[in-house]
Amino acid sequence: MNDELRVLVATRLYPSAADPLAAAFNRQQFTALARLCQVQILGVIPWFPGAKLFARWSAAGRLTGVPARERIDELEVEHPRVLYLPRIGHALAPALYAASLLPWVSDLRGKVDVVLGSWAFPDGVAAVTLGRLLGVPAVVKLHGSDLNVLSELPAVRRSLQKALPQADRVVAVSRGLADKAQALGVKPERIALVPNGVDRRLFRPRDRGEARQALGLGDRPLILYVGRLEAAKGTGDLLAAFQQIAATRPEPVLALVGEGSDGARCRQAARSLPDRVLVPGPRPLEEVATWMAACDVLVLPSWNEGTPNVILEALASGRRVVATRVGGIPDVVTSPALGALVPARDPLALSRALVEALGQPYDPLAVSAAAPGGWDDSAARLHAVLLAAARKRPAAIETSVAA
Repeated sequence: MNDELRVLVATRLYPSAADPLAAAFNRQQFTALARLCQVQILGVIPWFPGAKLFARWSAAGRLTGVPARERIDELEVEHPRVLYLPRIGHALAPALYAASLLPWVSDLRGKVDVVLGSWAFPDGVAAVTLGRLLGVPAVVKLHGSDLNVLSELPAVRRSLQKALPQADRVVAVSRGLADKAQALGVKPERIALVPNGVDRRLFRPRDRGEARQALGLGDRPLILYVGRLEAAKGTGDLLAAFQQIAATRPEPVLALVGEGSDGARCRQAARSLPDRVLVPGPRPLEEVATWMAACDVLVLPSWNEGTPNVILEALASGRRVVATRVGGIPDVVTSPALGALVPARDPLALSRALVEALGQPYDPLAVSAAAPGGWDDSAARLHAVLLAAARKRPAAIETSVAA
């Protein structure tokens, strides 16, 4: 094996020309990883015959125009198409994924030291197969819904129970995900905790007034949500909670930055409460940082999560959070100084916590100091795990769940 580690990444969670704001966490971490070793990215595009005709309903249809290859940040990214069967193809998805990638990986034998599948299913399961075909170790990176939600589907769970224990390492962004991987049969010594990072150049304490002026906002208290506008992210609960707040408090404003299947409901709320609910849509990361600086509190009412980067970014920006007590969130929001945790699917508890948060002064610098490190640190931890897998040695003590 060469002195420099050679990593092949396969994932559907990567930006593209058609969706440049997607999976910023993977983009940032893998860009930082590429400064430590050789990284080849397969930013996989799901595909099925006639996908373009279903662009209104299917992400695969909306991604048909993605080029075969493009440069994103500092990396050349290839976008192979992988066949999948919408709605009914869970049992076949990993096999179709791996088979579709064979033309890309068939000439890589001897040129790759480790395969990394980022997202448990089908990416991670397929990565185990690809690693076996290439004769190299496979590492699977877990994010959140891939285990919290998808693993509840019988066909997916069976696939994960078979494949994950065969991975040389399983990387989890939170201890909760590590526990779920262990419940699926992965040995503790093969599980590594690698927290996500934050772009500290963008997300840092800034003057709230200046940020609001840059966004054309007034000086009323601002509650901020950033993420997909989906029922499972709790946007319906948040709208119900804010209606309770708006009924008794004329000052607070709610901004929902993002897009998704709940977008129409959010925009309807904005029409019903003009100047109280803002829906600016998905915004570039640089502008998200300005929204973070402008807010008084960030809210994340998800039903399931891994370790959401939006919370890490809010804390790095010196902004407290109100979030649900799910997934890896309690690992990050560890004290009242950083924010408040409430039960999922409880709009009343959410509204009370938000009102209380808006009335509590806090020190942004102290909040920011408690936030995690940058992406270089996260990438260094991931590199250590990949190197340990490639060289068949125990995981680093600081990352191993078994330590």
